[in-house]
Amino acid sequence: MGVGEPPERTDPDAPRIFQSGQPEGVSPLELTGERTLPDVPEENYWYRRHAVVYEWVGARVRGLKVVDLACGEGYGSAVLARSAADVVGVDANPDAHAHAAARYSRPGLSFERRLIDSYEQPRDAVVFLQTIEHVTNPDRILDHCRRLVEASEHPAVYISTPNVLTLAPEGAERSGNPWHVHEYRPDEFRELAAEHFGEVEIFGLHHARALRAHQIAIERLGWDAIHKRLKLTKPFYDRFVPAISEQDFRLVSERERSLDRALDLLAVLRP
Repeated sequence: MGVGEPPERTDPDAPRIFQSGQPEGVSPLELTGERTLPDVPEENYWYRRHAVVYEWVGARVRGLKVVDLACGEGYGSAVLARSAADVVGVDANPDAHAHAAARYSRPGLSFERRLIDSYEQPRDAVVFLQTIEHVTNPDRILDHCRRLVEASEHPAVYISTPNVLTLAPEGAERSGNPWHVHEYRPDEFRELAAEHFGEVEIFGLHHARALRAHQIAIERLGWDAIHKRLKLTKPFYDRFVPAISEQDFRLVSERERSLDRALDLLAVLRP
């Protein structure tokens, strides 16, 4: 199995996996495949893949009022709060909300349990990462995001989604993730965004450093067949996956590199 393939997360016969090493009084969340989590070694690839985008956005919302819609476990809201003036993490799931509120505490950071389209406080920036593929009403959600920032002097909406061209198995129309309602191709994602925003810029997330070397080893050297033949699969990935960091991903403009090979797509939108 190569890095980035998530069959264990949706296998009903797989053992249940929970976060480890949580602070006192913070209940660990279970890894179900619906959301990614820190503090789960097996999940580290996906966590870092999401965290690097939060870091990138965090550098661009310095001093602004931000809402992190569908914030899940809360780690991303905490990243944004390092630089933003005020961050509200919004999620409807009671366990995720309770966990986030208990674990992440700092000035200017708060969490609200509510449906994302019921949050009405005007903001400078809306962050909505890796969630639009889960919703049945993307047009309504995008309209709602636009309304939240329209009164700001520095409005911006950040929306990311996996690229189905690289997420789905070769030849398949979509991945096997049961939580995804619709998975987007780059052109389709851009067209959806352009229907609701006047300014649309799309960035692509790609492997870098160790992950890029690993990808080349698989694509050009047949590494998948080699580690299976040598019975090294589990020992290798037990060490490799937990060592992945945000530096093993690179977010670049579509002007620099084609979006077709991007892992995830990030739209930066303005009314």
